[in-house]
Amino acid sequence: MHERKIPIDLECGINVFTLALGGKWKFCIIDCIHRGIQRPNEIHKSIAVATPRVINMQLKELLDHGIIDKKVYQGLPLKVEYKLTELGESLLPIIDAMGQWGDEHRDTILVEEAYVQQS
Repeated sequence: MHERKIPIDLECGINVFTLALGGKWKFCIIDCIHRGIQRPNEIHKSIAVATPRVINMQLKELLDHGIIDKKVYQGLPLKVEYKLTELGESLLPIIDAMGQWGDEHRDTILVEEAYVQQS
């Protein structure tokens, strides 16, 4: 692991939030688990645009921060399932609000995105 040249200001709640949840697919992973998609291969299929390597890295980070929990069932083949912890459950209102904002502003954002792509 590398040492940061500029330390993170952990007195700022936004910095703590982005430290734990920064990453393109973490909110999607949390949403998948909340909707009942708990096995790694199901999560990979649900977020097909992300590589399994990236999803696995972000699952590990969510585990490390205590946002999700992992249960390993013995047997062959090995079965792994993820679930939200209480800390992870506390993020659901934020994720719901993000989805609502996206729904409300979809047309504006997509119009701007289409303009940028045409330029």
